[in-house]
Amino acid sequence: MSLKRVITFAVALLASLGLVAATSLVILTTYLHRATLSMQAAVQGIQVAQDFEVTLLNLHRLQGSLRRGEAVTVSTIEEAERHLSDQLERTRRQAQSEEERELVTQVDKAFSLYLDAQGRSLEVPAGQMSTELNHRLENTLSAINQLIVLNIQEARVEQSRVDRWDQMADLAGLGVAVLLVLGVVVLLVWMQRAVFHPLLGISRAMRRFGSRGERIQAPMEGAEELRDMARTFNEMADSLLNQRQARLTFLAGVAHDLRNPLSALKMSAALVTSRGPVSEERLRKTMALVSRQVSRLDRMVGDLLDSTRIEAGRFELKLEERDAGELATSVVELYRSSGAAHELRLLLPDGPLPLRCDPTRVEQVLNNLVSNALKYSREGSVVDVEVRREGEEVWLSVRDQGIGISAEELRHLFTPFQRTGSAREKAPGVGIGLSVARRIVEAHGGRIEVESSPGRGSTFRVRLPRSPSVSAPREARPGPFAPDPVFS
Repeated sequence: MSLKRVITFAVALLASLGLVAATSLVILTTYLHRATLSMQAAVQGIQVAQDFEVTLLNLHRLQGSLRRGEAVTVSTIEEAERHLSDQLERTRRQAQSEEERELVTQVDKAFSLYLDAQGRSLEVPAGQMSTELNHRLENTLSAINQLIVLNIQEARVEQSRVDRWDQMADLAGLGVAVLLVLGVVVLLVWMQRAVFHPLLGISRAMRRFGSRGERIQAPMEGAEELRDMARTFNEMADSLLNQRQARLTFLAGVAHDLRNPLSALKMSAALVTSRGPVSEERLRKTMALVSRQVSRLDRMVGDLLDSTRIEAGRFELKLEERDAGELATSVVELYRSSGAAHELRLLLPDGPLPLRCDPTRVEQVLNNLVSNALKYSREGSVVDVEVRREGEEVWLSVRDQGIGISAEELRHLFTPFQRTGSAREKAPGVGIGLSVARRIVEAHGGRIEVESSPGRGSTFRVRLPRSPSVSAPREARPGPFAPDPVFS
């Protein structure tokens, strides 16, 4: 599972829960505000109705006192009636439901009938109107009580709704809190198993590799990114160890290859400086041996220096116009004159093939290829060196009938300081000649191709452009060593 996807999902989930909680809180707050306003209106309606009822009873008392001749002024009664009218109007404005408005209308009608009866009672003896007034008063009070009961019922209904919403809000908050806690716990457990534990494993592997330099493999477990990190570290560690082993092998090979010519030179020097007489023939053979060993040492040191210059980016070409056939001829004649126990055949085109190149470096490449062909071929076999034109390229080919190279060995053929098993058994060397040759060819804008199979020989082909690829001396910049294309 990808760490990025898990973190993205966790953040999205937490954000969604937060959004749901915020939205629920807004909705609940809005509803509670409306419910509060509704309950406040109901309470005010109850209070106004009760005030109306009290004022009405007070009015009835004042009018009774007036009829009995007690000290009550008409203005006091009129003021009470205006007060009742104002309270009734307030009740009408605060009515919210249709049923409440109908009850207010009934109160208004009952109160109007009561006022009519009250007005007529002033003209009639008190005994005759008491029954009708009491009846009108009771009707008005009954309507007012119904209005109060309705407001109380509405307030209770609204209160029950608020209670239900409060319970729902509590449950929702508890659910969100539980989900958040569970999400955090699950995320922490997953992080412990898929992130922290693999990271500690990679850290331990890095420390062990840095302190001991042994072959360590970081555990490839946990999140996808950490598995990729562990895989990259393992590949890097294997590469570093392989490079270390290659360096040790290279040093061992260099020491071995230097010891052989140095031993021969030591023996030759001991022979020449011996006190006994040395024949001219023996001296000539000894000097020839010295010359060959010195040439071998010079070539080995030259390859090492060239490899160092290439890696340092200080490998310069001295370009000039030369004939490719002429360069191949000089190399072939050099090996023919050395009395090689092979048949060297040179195949040239009809006319010259001009190349803008560094002739010394091109000859170095051909020398390396021809030397390898002779080294890894049985005595008496044929080695063909061919020069020909293919389109806008010049091909320099060296074909032998030697031990050949397997497909697996071809992958590392141009890697410096690495030699195949069959090559190590057949002849000594440090394994940098082909890598230097390849970089020289690439510096000229060309490439080397090889086709080979075990027991059937090999063909190395150098392809250089005929047209000038550079107009001034250039440096060969170091780059990654990779197998050249193999053709069949």
